[in-house]
Order: sequence, then structure tokens, then C-alpha cells
Amino acid sequence: MVTFTDIRAGGWVRHLPPELAPYAILGRFDRPIGTWLLFLPGLWALELAAPNLWIGLLLVFLFAVGALAMRAAGCVVNDLWDREMDAQVERTRARPLASGALKPMDALVFLALLCTIGLLVLLCLNTQARILGVLSLILVVLYPLAKRFTWWPQVMLGFTFGWGAPMGFAAASGHFISWASLFLYCATILWILGYDTIYAHQDREDDALIGVKSTAILFERNTKSLLALSYGGFIILLSVAMAACRVNDFGLWLLLIPAALLGWQIYKLDTESPEACLTLFKLNREVGLAVAFAILVGRL
Repeated sequence: MVTFTDIRAGGWVRHLPPELAPYAILGRFDRPIGTWLLFLPGLWALELAAPNLWIGLLLVFLFAVGALAMRAAGCVVNDLWDREMDAQVERTRARPLASGALKPMDALVFLALLCTIGLLVLLCLNTQARILGVLSLILVVLYPLAKRFTWWPQVMLGFTFGWGAPMGFAAASGHFISWASLFLYCATILWILGYDTIYAHQDREDDALIGVKSTAILFERNTKSLLALSYGGFIILLSVAMAACRVNDFGLWLLLIPAALLGWQIYKLDTESPEACLTLFKLNREVGLAVAFAILVGRL
């Protein structure tokens, strides 16, 4: 019987020394989609708020390194919390902690290294961004618990993965909050609610058996309606944030590209196919890059 797993058996990490490969898999370095999705809201914010090109490019580099380290750190925290649950779910039972390839202490040492890299990046930012960066750790720790207590863990992930939006504005402008950053953050939360609901459908049946909650279970047969509302709200709030930052009309019209990609996800959604759900979920990298392109053109 062929089982479905999110670990790429033929990925480049398999060419690493045997003692290093489990750490790369634990940090999801073999699956960079999560790093992209964490990085993109910060990229949008930097495009909207950076005072000039060179400062913007420096901040983009720092946020990229930070996203790589902190996404991996979040995965370690998640897998430490969920190692017993992961062992009961087909897609996740081969993860290093669930399978026993790594011990919890190994993961904690790796987590300390990743957090050190994140701290070094944070020290390169201004005070406002540093404070927001420290506060984000609360969300990183609490997110894995959400699925145990609420049907809406995807919203909690939205707060966590979308944190790059207000943090990017703070790093680029020196202000903790603005109307534009607030609209962008809310837009990002709705986007994440949508794509993570698609992602959660991969585990819907196993999650229901072991008592894990998600919007995929809550909205099972009405997922397309939820996606229409969340993705539609995302585009509306995103356009408001862009208009508040004086993005030109051409940039706003270019939002039709990510809107079309999101509409395609709704149209093609097959909640009974884990492989199809994963493919649609990954399409959100292209959605995010299309948004970044619209902002870039609209700011020229």
C-alpha cells in the first residue's frame, strides 16, 4: 500500500550525511514552501514602506534569512508539541521526532541554534521591529496548542505567519502601527486562513479520529464558501492597504492576477485528494509573488 507523506524521499537532504539529514527534515529545509509563505507578508510590507531601494534590499535580505531560521524554529516547536499526534497521522508519522530518528533534546539544541540566528537578524533591525520580533515568539509557541482547543487553529496560524506584515512596516518606517500595516496584517490573516484550510484537508480524517480540530473539519463540505470569503476579503483589504500607501492604479489592477490564482484554487479544490490539496496549497507561493509584483509595479 502506498502511503501519503509530506517528506520528499528523493529530496536533496537525502544526500546529506546521515546524522544531519534528520535535522534538515525537522526544519523542513526540504520543503521551502513554508519559508516562502512566512517571508512574503514581510516582503509586501517592505515594498510598501521602505524609504528607498537600498534600505529596502537590505531589509529584504534580513527578512529572508530570518524567515528561513524562524520557519524552521516554528517547525521544531510544532513537532515537539505534536510528536505523539504525528505518530498517529499517515502524512506525519515519518517526521524525525515522531519516528524516533531524533530525540527531544536533539531538537531543543537545534532550536537554540535557529533562535540564535533569528536573534542576530533581529539585532540588525530598529527598536520597533525588535520588540515585535520578540512578541512573535509568543505566537510561535502558542500556535501548536490551538488545534487542541479551538476549531480555528488556521486563524492562529494567520496571526503567526502574518506577523511579518506589521514587523516589515515597523522595520521600514520606524512606526509600530499604521492603518496600512493593520489592513495588510488583516488581509494576510484571511489569506492564511484560506490556504491552511486547504492544507489541513490532507489530514482531515486522521485529525478527526485523534481529536485534533481544524477549519477543514468544521467546514468540510462548505470549504469552498469559506475560501471565497477569506480569499475575497484578502484581496479587498490588500487593495485598501496598497491604496493607503499610494500604490498607483496599474498596481491595483495587477491584483487581478493573484485573484485569478485564488479563484483557480477554489474551482479546482478536491478535498478528498491529499495530493491535490497539497498542490493547490503550494500555488500560494505564486499568489504571493504576484502580489509582490503588483506592489512593485504600483510603487514605480
